[in-house]
Amino acid sequence: MGGRPLKAVRKDIRISVRFNRQEYFILKERAGSAGVKPSVFIRQAAIKAKITGRLSTEEVQLIRQLAGMATNINQVARACHREGLFEAMRYFEEYRKALDHVMQKLRS
Repeated sequence: MGGRPLKAVRKDIRISVRFNRQEYFILKERAGSAGVKPSVFIRQAAIKAKITGRLSTEEVQLIRQLAGMATNINQVARACHREGLFEAMRYFEEYRKALDHVMQKLRS
């Protein structure tokens, strides 16, 4: 019997993905530069790509703390001019410890 030979792994599940024109042309360009068809590119991206999830509530709060610390560092600079270097270094050391604590929480 003639015809096309059977594939070793049959892909029998189909999934539909919609793109707008800009996304579609970006996909075609990236697939072309990788030397594969868009369907192969999407399949490989879905299987091999690393997706970073959204930030948790705790991570958002930690980032807000970091933003607050940036304001505090500005206050340290003003203290340096107003009260002298030694007092400013003491403030800075407090904020550095707090920053280290926040960064450890974000890493874990």
